[in-house]
This record gives sequence, C-alpha cells and structure tokens, in this order.
Amino acid sequence: MPRPLWSGAISFVLVTVPCKLENATERHDVSLRQVHVEGGGRIRYRKTCDVDGQVLTEDEIGEGYEISKDHVIPITDQDLADMPLPTAKAIEIVAFIDRSSVDAVQYGAGSYYLTADGPVTAKPYVLLRKALERNEKAAVAKFALRGRERLGLLRPLGDALLLSGLHWGDEIRSPEEITPPDTELTDDEIDGALELMETMTVASLTELDVTDHYTEALHEVIEAKAEHRAPKPAEGEEKTTAPVVDLMAALEKSVADARERRGESADGGEATVHEMPAKPKKKTAAKATAKKTAARKTTRRKTA
Repeated sequence: MPRPLWSGAISFVLVTVPCKLENATERHDVSLRQVHVEGGGRIRYRKTCDVDGQVLTEDEIGEGYEISKDHVIPITDQDLADMPLPTAKAIEIVAFIDRSSVDAVQYGAGSYYLTADGPVTAKPYVLLRKALERNEKAAVAKFALRGRERLGLLRPLGDALLLSGLHWGDEIRSPEEITPPDTELTDDEIDGALELMETMTVASLTELDVTDHYTEALHEVIEAKAEHRAPKPAEGEEKTTAPVVDLMAALEKSVADARERRGESADGGEATVHEMPAKPKKKTAAKATAKKTAARKTTRRKTA
C-alpha cells in the first residue's frame, strides 16, 4: 500500500468524514543521471552552508523566509502545522457544481484517492460518494498540501472518491493572446473534419490501445548500450509532415486511413475478402506474372 500523503477529514457543513490522501497516479519515467562526458563519473551536488562551508545532510536542513539578504526567518514544520488555517487538517467543501461545467484547462497537477480512515468512517464516505453519483455533481473543495492551500474537485470514481487539483482562476491565462485571425471555412471542409472525428471516436479512454513508445525506445537504447550493440530499428514507417495544400484532399485521405485502421471499407461498411478464381494451368511466364500482380492489388484493395 502506498504511504498516505495527508491525514485529516472531509468537512461538509456539520458532516465530517475522516480520511487519508493517497496518490491516484504513478510515474514510469526512466531516471537518467548526470555524468562527466569524458570519464563517465557521476556528477554530485553537495548542500553547504554559506556561513561556515559545512556540508549538510537532509536532517540538518530546514526552511526559512528571506526578508533581506542577511536576514532569514526560520520556519519549522511545527510552525506550519500550527497555522490558523481551516484547511490545514480538513478538505473543506465550499460548493457543488455540474461535473461537465469544469473546463479541462482548470485541472492542475495531482489527482488523489481519498480513503476512509477506519471502519466507522465507511458509512459517511459511501453516503457522500453515492450522493455525488446520483445527482452527477462534483464538490469544489479547498485543502492544504505541500506548503500551500489548493483548490480541488471531489468526485466519485468507481467505488472511491477522487480529489483532482484545480488551478485558481488567476492562474489561467486568457486564450485571446494566441487566438488565430478570422478564417473562412466551407461547409464541406467542416463536414470533412466531423467525418474524420466520427471515424476516430471511441466510447472511452479504456478502449484506446496506446503505448508510451518514447519510454520503450529509451529502454532499448539503454539495453543496447549495456550489451554493446546497436539499438533495434523502429517498427513501422516514419511519419513526415508537410504543408497542407488541399485541405479537403487531406481530410478525405485521413478519413480513408482511419477507416482502414478500423477494418472498414472505403464506403464505411465492413471490409470483405473474396476468394480469387483458380488460375488456368497453362500460361506463359509473362502472363502468369501479370496475373499474380493484379491478384495482389485486388486483394489489398478489397481488404482495405
């Protein structure tokens, strides 16, 4: 079990639900070290005191607020724990909103599972989850974590409650500064884009078969270097980008490619493969070669 990041309670007017906070996600990044290019030695960073030059360990290092260059006020963990902040030990629900009303840009870093802290807590925990499920609402909450007060969205996920971090309103930039100039589009171009979206639509993210190819490729590079060999070449054709000359032609080609990947024929139906007629026994070499070439092309076309 992962170690809880925070222990407190959900505060909902007069209802209190003791709970713990755990990370809802995990990272699979490949950790690379800094090394000396010539000798391969590890690069070390030492934390030293600028007064006496002493090298310090982690348990000897605290935090402080710099008022001026020569004046730093030490701030201890106990100072932070004793702050007069209502959300220091509580996730304070301030309002309920429709889940669909939250724009994706508002989601901040961090998603956390809330776990009921003890068997007695199970009933109010499940009650809050089921109430949120039934009315399709989400709770806007404030909570303190890692040295700052945060805004979050509390909503059900399966049989658990999920707390997703949100950006404060003043942290979100206006899109007006990057909006492109007014551009004329035809109805055919818009319909083509809609058709492409329809061919690529799935019911949920769980249906997508996607892979982190960068991490796979990096593992292959590391293994190849360790085994003193060249990395295996990438599978598939390398995609190249080029300026779009004919937008409609590009949309139609994209729709056809998407249908081919989904196993559909060009007209939107299921692709079928028909058995080719038997070849005559006596054919000249030239005619036999031409027949085989035509058969391969026809099979590929009908399979697409």
